Order: sequence, then structure tokens, then C-alpha cells
Amino acid sequence: MPDRPVGSQWLKEHYELSDYILTHSSYIGSPESIELTSRGCVEQVYTVRYAPAQDTPLLHLEFSLKYDDLNLDFLSAVFEKLPMADLIAYIESSPSGRYTRRIGYLYEFLTGRQLVIATPIAGNYVELLDPEKYITGNTIKNARWHINDNLLGSRSFCPMVRKTRTLVELLNQSIPGQIEQLKRSISEATFRRAVINYLYNKETRSSYEIERESPSPDRIEKFIGLLATAGTEPDNRLLEEHRLVQLQNSIVDSRFADSTFRNFQNYIGQSLPHNQQLVHYVCPPPSFVYSLMNGLGDTATKTSGIYPEVRAAIIAFGFVFIHPFEDGNGRLHRFLIHDILVHDGAVPQGLIIPVSAHMLSNMREYDGVLEKYSKPLMQRIRYDMNDLCELLVTNEGKVENYFRYPDLTDQCIYLAQTIHATLEHDMPDELQLIQRYDEAKRVLQNVVDMPDKDLNLMITFLHQNNGIFPKRRRERFAKLSDEEIDHMQKKFREIFELKDVDK
Repeated sequence: MPDRPVGSQWLKEHYELSDYILTHSSYIGSPESIELTSRGCVEQVYTVRYAPAQDTPLLHLEFSLKYDDLNLDFLSAVFEKLPMADLIAYIESSPSGRYTRRIGYLYEFLTGRQLVIATPIAGNYVELLDPEKYITGNTIKNARWHINDNLLGSRSFCPMVRKTRTLVELLNQSIPGQIEQLKRSISEATFRRAVINYLYNKETRSSYEIERESPSPDRIEKFIGLLATAGTEPDNRLLEEHRLVQLQNSIVDSRFADSTFRNFQNYIGQSLPHNQQLVHYVCPPPSFVYSLMNGLGDTATKTSGIYPEVRAAIIAFGFVFIHPFEDGNGRLHRFLIHDILVHDGAVPQGLIIPVSAHMLSNMREYDGVLEKYSKPLMQRIRYDMNDLCELLVTNEGKVENYFRYPDLTDQCIYLAQTIHATLEHDMPDELQLIQRYDEAKRVLQNVVDMPDKDLNLMITFLHQNNGIFPKRRRERFAKLSDEEIDHMQKKFREIFELKDVDK
């Protein structure tokens, strides 16, 4: 006998909700098993003793809350199919039940409709989310259902983050501890100079290069100045419209500066021949933008005090998926990562972890985590496009809750991995390069006491050419003898541990 669906998978098939992706699907069968699909979703087989007594939507919903992953987008679609009378009867049959109360609370939370329950709700307060399975937010007690609401947001925007084994392992690594270890590896003066003269500049250029832009020197300086302000705003201003508008204005061409969040439909795509557009991502319709941004602010409040890297991920990725501006969303998204990490004390004020540089060097992984969110949406969303390439979403009601209730587990894992890879590999390599540069400058100055600008140029040429002075640059250093240049090459290769070459 083949395995039969149960819980969320049963509800998905029963209500024909094929457009929804479940991260955990359950079946009744034998033997018990669990496997990971090629899409990264879990399929688990339970023995018959776990099966609901009857194949009714509410008993399968109860199973889902017990054993499957909570998907608020999917659950809201189920509630729209579920007769309210059946739900009321189910709750009144066990008004003190833990799952009964959770279902009642989630129904009202997601639909905005209040259930008329004749039987008084009783029972001790229970956590809405199991802290062993999910990252939880600050608790709000709900006296009506005797529920501790520990969700990460509000009805306007509420992400979900599952405590996977990978995420837990990453969260057990200390970002401040890694930073202190880095600082101990070199002199304080070198570290300070690296931060001021190099890391801020590298992060700025990388963030623009991800967008395939070559900013002018003044825009680079503005973005560096912006990064230096990371973490200085209080909680209640982090995502305030006025502040975000100011940030946007400071990093984009003045012709594309916005004065408010957008009131038009935008999308991310590329132009093809014959005025065709390849659409990669359709942003939330403009009618959703303000409530989504207010909800993101609620999330910032509800998540105050949780893991900084998780908070940075859900706020920064939540922001870029909402895409509230015409231009600058990607750079602001990456700025918000730094803003939260510094604000929450994971990174000291005045220091930066150049995550954009790591993203730029590993664009496939960065694009992949963005597509983890965008691809399922593009399978569900429907739109029309006119001759001016203006887009109109035609099924807003079918996709609204996809924007409001994202699962951002993959984005949290990605950002935590990026932070640690930057701290463990990228930054030590950069700091070592700076140390070697300082040593090379000192040693080469002892060979020939030349002007500083010439010395810097000599080191640049040697570095670009793998320790060999390029012959085409010989005229630029006509005052130096061949022996002096040869000696400089040799010293440079020794310092940078480059293999000697045959002449």
C-alpha cells in the first residue's frame, strides 16, 4: 500500500493548493523514514499510529502544527477554504486544548476575522511557536486564547525562521569572538588603518559593483560616510520612512532620489530584442508597500534582542524583497546588514565586515539565495505588460500573503555563512596583504629612497604582475638601475612568498 499524505500535504491535495511549496511533507506508511528532496524539502513517513482518527481538515491541521513546518502563507490559504462553522465547532469541542487554541489564534491573526466562541477559552498560556523548532520573537501575551505570541512580526509582515541544524551550528559561532581573534593577529595600528583606508572602501565598491555600477569618487565617499553611521540610530528609527528616504537619497544619482516609498509597480528583469522583457522578480504591488514596510518595522521591534545575524537577515532581505524604492534597494539592503550588526553589538562601532565583497566574489550563491524567494513567487504570480514595459499584477489576492509571510530560513543561513566566511577567510587574507604591503614598502624604501608616490606605484606594478617588474613601465623609472629594480623584484617576491622565476 503506498504512503498516504497527512497534515499539510493532505491539506494541500484536499484543497488543491498546488502552487504552495511545503518545506516539510508528511505521509503515513511503513517503515518510518525521512529524506531530503532535490529542492531541499523534507519528506517524512510516519507509522499508522500517528494518523489522525479521521480524514478531516481540522485533524490534519492539528497534525500539521505538531509535526510539519509552520507556513503562514499556506495556512492562510487553508483558512480561506475552511468553513468557519467547522472551525468553531472544533474549538468548542476542546476549548483548553493547546493546538485548538493555537489554531484559533492563528485563524484570527491571519484572516483578521474574529471567531464567535460560546465556550470560555481555558488552559495555561502556551508558546505559539516551539522555541526548539523556530527562532522566536519577543512575547506578547494574548488573554483571549491564552497564547504567548512569540512570532517574529505582525499580521502586516511576519517572517518565519526554522531552527535547522545548519543554522543552529552557525549561531553557536561567536562573531565578536572572531573579530577579537582577528584584531589580536596584527598590530592595532595596522588593523585600524585597514578598517579606515581599506575595508570601508572595499565594501563600498563591491556593493556598487554587484549592481554593475561604477560610481563617481564623490558617491563613493558618500557611501563610505553612510557605512560609518551604521548602528547609530535608535530602534524606533531604524526603518522609519524619513530615515530610509534620506539613506536612499544619499547613495543614488540625484535624478533618481525618492521622497517617499514607491506608489507604482516595479519589477526586476532584463531587456531582450524586440522590446521584450525577461522578468526575474515582480515586486509587491504598490498597494501593499506601506503596510509591508510598517510590518517590517513591527518585525524590528518583535526581534529586538535576538541573534544579530538573524535579525540582520530578516530585516535586510525583507527590505529588498519589498523593494520600496525605484533605485538603491540592493545597496540599502546590504547597508542594513551592517546597520543591524553594529546596532545590536555583534560588530563594534567603527568596524565593518565587508560582506558585499564576499557576495561579489561568490555571486552564484548570492543570486541563489535571492532566487530561493523569487522563483516560487514567479510560479504563482500573474501579470500583464503593456508596450511601455509597464507591469500590472492581475492576481494580487493570490500572492499578497507570499509577500507578507516569507520563510527566510535560507536567507538567515546564507547571511550567517557569509559573515563567518568573511571573518575566517576574506578579512585575514586582506589584513595579511596589508601587512605585507607595509613590509614591502619599508624594504623597498631601503633599496632606493624614492618619493612615496613612486614607491607606491612600484609596489602596484609588482603586485599586478606577480612580482615581476613589467618592461613596458621601465621608462617610468628611468632613474633606477637594472640592478636596483632586480633587487626590488627579489625582495617583493620574498615578502609575498612568490616563486622565483627564470630570467
